[in-house]
Amino acid sequence: MGSALVVAVVKYGLLGLLWVFILLAVRTIRADLSGRPAAPPPQPKAMRPTSTKAARPAKPVKRKGVPSKLVVTEGALRGTTVTLADAPVTLGRAHDSTLVLTDDYASNRHARLVPTDSGWTLEDLGSTNGTYLGSTKVSRPTPVPLGSVIRIGKTEIELRA
Repeated sequence: MGSALVVAVVKYGLLGLLWVFILLAVRTIRADLSGRPAAPPPQPKAMRPTSTKAARPAKPVKRKGVPSKLVVTEGALRGTTVTLADAPVTLGRAHDSTLVLTDDYASNRHARLVPTDSGWTLEDLGSTNGTYLGSTKVSRPTPVPLGSVIRIGKTEIELRA
């Protein structure tokens, strides 16, 4: 009698764990398909911002020979222009991206452009289909020369002065 009870408890316990796993997998897939960002991990109290003042918008970059705008030259958003400032620019399908791409080949968090002292650097954020600078696939942070074409799926973007 005792061993039958143990077998039944183990059997139903494993069945319960299987259902928990399936529900978590379905929730993750739904969140990815809907484009909602995943919940950020909680920050320790020491890292939380202590100021309640509103953040000021970043000032546009105005340096000679350095790009000041991002222009979509091909794809669904053709003609869209984003003014570059001192803040990183995120590219992807996620609704909180700086430039929200409506490209089927773009990941939620696809790529990021980061300002540096000499210009801008392009980083792929682990995208499924890759990020290209010209015809070269970006695998590490790469400086982006003025006028170079950044390709994400069918979308092409250029940095212009």
